[in-house]
Amino acid sequence: MGLDIGPKTAARFAGVLTQAHTVVWNGPMGVFEMENFKKGSLALAEALAANADVVSVIGGGDTAACVIGFGLAEKMTHISTGGGASLEYLEGKALPGIEAIPQK
Repeated sequence: MGLDIGPKTAARFAGVLTQAHTVVWNGPMGVFEMENFKKGSLALAEALAANADVVSVIGGGDTAACVIGFGLAEKMTHISTGGGASLEYLEGKALPGIEAIPQK
């Protein structure tokens, strides 16, 4: 059972994130609620927080809780608890809540 990404993968992902301009992150890297399995998610969150040029969109309740729990929420551009809905919106799918708003 995979409970976290390994240190080499975390370092590789973090290296990419330090140079990124836009990141949509939906889903933690592991069972971040458990001390032994939070390292991958923490590495990614710290890499995003350190990149002053990135627009970071954190999607999903677990990912939001992860970033908030690490004390890095203020360093993110946008945090949404709507993970799946956010991804569907980015795909261009119609969302009932948005469709219900009258277009003017």
